[in-house]
Amino acid sequence: MPESFAFFVLKCFYFMLPAYLSNMAPVFVKKIFNFMAVPLDFNKTMNGKPILGENKTFRGVFFGTLFGILIAFLQYYLYQYGFYRNLSFFDYSNWLLFGFLMGFGAIISDSIKSFFKRRAGVKPGDKFMPFDQVDFVIGGLVFIMPVFSLTWAIFLTSLLLSFLLHILSVHVAFYLHIRDEKW
Repeated sequence: MPESFAFFVLKCFYFMLPAYLSNMAPVFVKKIFNFMAVPLDFNKTMNGKPILGENKTFRGVFFGTLFGILIAFLQYYLYQYGFYRNLSFFDYSNWLLFGFLMGFGAIISDSIKSFFKRRAGVKPGDKFMPFDQVDFVIGGLVFIMPVFSLTWAIFLTSLLLSFLLHILSVHVAFYLHIRDEKW
């Protein structure tokens, strides 16, 4: 029996969890861990503008990648149960590589977006639509593509789903006073 579109979207959501949590990790750990809070660009500028900005830190890369790996391990563990097996696009036997690539790809692509955001004169936290909503998704997916096969349906559904969920989650975080900006 073919799966429903709604279940396919749920599978895409589950598949993207390592990138989602990687993208949120720097915000979560910022108030807990002070080590490695060194900006990736060492506060250097280019044409009078920050290269990446002080919010892109080694701490964020480390914990973003770590969260991706931990979530992939959890998915690997859960794969033994029928529901999660049905929810998975693959068996997660290569969870370490998948988690690393998804997490690192998400964080690095967010930093690349920040580079272009600074060039455009956009301040941290200011809107840079649609890139703020999809940069980490594209990065995670592009980094895993050489190792894990993706269909266009998975890629595009994950992208659209993530765009919508990002807007929703950022607004919820703002109204719960977890985040300072709506975007």
